[in-house]
Amino acid sequence: MVEDEEHLADAILLNLELENHQVVWVNNGKKALDAFKSERFDLILLDVMLPEIDGFTVCETIRLENVQIPILMMTAKGASSDRINGLKIGADDYLVKPFDLEELLLRVNKLLKRSIETTKEELYYYSIGNCKVDFKSFEITDTKNEKQVLSKKEIMLLKLLIEKEGHVVSRQEILEKVWGYDVYPSTRTIDNFILAYRKYFEPNPKEPKHFHSVRGVGYKFTS
Repeated sequence: MVEDEEHLADAILLNLELENHQVVWVNNGKKALDAFKSERFDLILLDVMLPEIDGFTVCETIRLENVQIPILMMTAKGASSDRINGLKIGADDYLVKPFDLEELLLRVNKLLKRSIETTKEELYYYSIGNCKVDFKSFEITDTKNEKQVLSKKEIMLLKLLIEKEGHVVSRQEILEKVWGYDVYPSTRTIDNFILAYRKYFEPNPKEPKHFHSVRGVGYKFTS
């Protein structure tokens, strides 16, 4: 549970524990990402307006690594555009504050049950031309029909670009969402990843159709 309002967090925590759920509570976005990387969870309850890193960014960062874990966003931002944005970036459900605790518990149990019964296999695989990407095994099939295994960071960046197809993704966003907020690599590392993608997926790497550099801004993927 990621919630910076202590009184609300205490009430939610108590009710979840009464339902025999084990809960880890953090109060800002950075701690949420740290906890996600260090422990295994069955469900994430995520506030949007958080210190350090907002909930939308937390959600999108988690989705680069894990498409299965259910995410329920809890927020006072009730505009339809906010709900749509939350669902677009990977939230499974969206509950607007103030909410009834019984409704929250029903949604929690529903998401936990659904996560056991179903998986999101369609998000594990992607085709780029005649090439294939398996996000689960980190394995790709390149233009020569040869298999390659990418690193975790290469897969995360590839997924970020694909999920934002047609939109320019800035270097800053890539560094924050793929490498995190503590240690940044050289931006040359991103350039090398893009060059590798062109080698794997472009019929002619010197005239890319899929992986584009936008000078001074970042990169864009087109299918």
